[in-house]
Amino acid sequence: MSFPVFGSIYHRLLFILPLAAESFNYDEPEKWHLDFSQCGGNKQSPIIISTPKSVDVLINPMEFVYYDIPLSESVHLRNNGHTVEFAIPPTILGEKPYIRGGLLDDTYEVEQVHFHWGSPTRKGSEHIVNGNRYDVEMHIVHRNIKYPNVDVAQQFEDGFVVLAVLFKVVKSENVFYPGLNAIYDNLEYVQEFNSSATAMDLMSLGSLLGNINREDFYTYHGSLTTPPCSESVSWIIFADILPISYKELPKFWNILDERDDTIVNIRPIQYKGFRKVFHRKPLLTFKYLGWLK
Repeated sequence: MSFPVFGSIYHRLLFILPLAAESFNYDEPEKWHLDFSQCGGNKQSPIIISTPKSVDVLINPMEFVYYDIPLSESVHLRNNGHTVEFAIPPTILGEKPYIRGGLLDDTYEVEQVHFHWGSPTRKGSEHIVNGNRYDVEMHIVHRNIKYPNVDVAQQFEDGFVVLAVLFKVVKSENVFYPGLNAIYDNLEYVQEFNSSATAMDLMSLGSLLGNINREDFYTYHGSLTTPPCSESVSWIIFADILPISYKELPKFWNILDERDDTIVNIRPIQYKGFRKVFHRKPLLTFKYLGWLK
């Protein structure tokens, strides 16, 4: 069940999460640095990730705290002209989901979720993994709790953790993940710039991860992929790829920006430089390889 939202001040305020500057477009992203100097930095995202070139690390898994507890209210989608985004409310326990563990030194509380996509002739993921650009990339943005808000957090290199989930289109109608399908069902209501809709189905944040293996991921230090391109992000890209039905994918292609042009919100691949990409594999893999006795 879903319905559009019109004119609600509360819902509009819910989306004031200044993770990106408003005055930019994807016409010439290679020139963003002219207006946003950090976009010309040397730790920018997205990058190419290659399993053979990554560094395997034996570390504890990530902890996804409150991820599988239902949220206390419905999520409210908005087309901000660059993406479709929604803030994550507290769970029914009164706490917001958060992550810790892995290579992280701190605790990171979820802020919002948004998507990147392409067109009928162009794949839409921002990161390229093992030579593949996928159809959609979902970002779940978390703020380091030692910073009071996202404005402050983006000034520090440990300000954010972004979980990235990649999607590949499949020739099937029978692809169902409760949280994700609740989002897909509402995309038709946010085609127009600045339009909003409420996904009435109550969900957990974890339901957006489908059946992904949360213990198998790549991680590296980079930036926001939109201006101001702050180099304040620890990226976690899951190795598993989720399917998206061929009937759901085109819903992204119909979403319009403020000029009534269809949105293709992919930043070009950035220079990786000397940064290392670490790969955390499930413990069973390490046991099989004899790394654990």
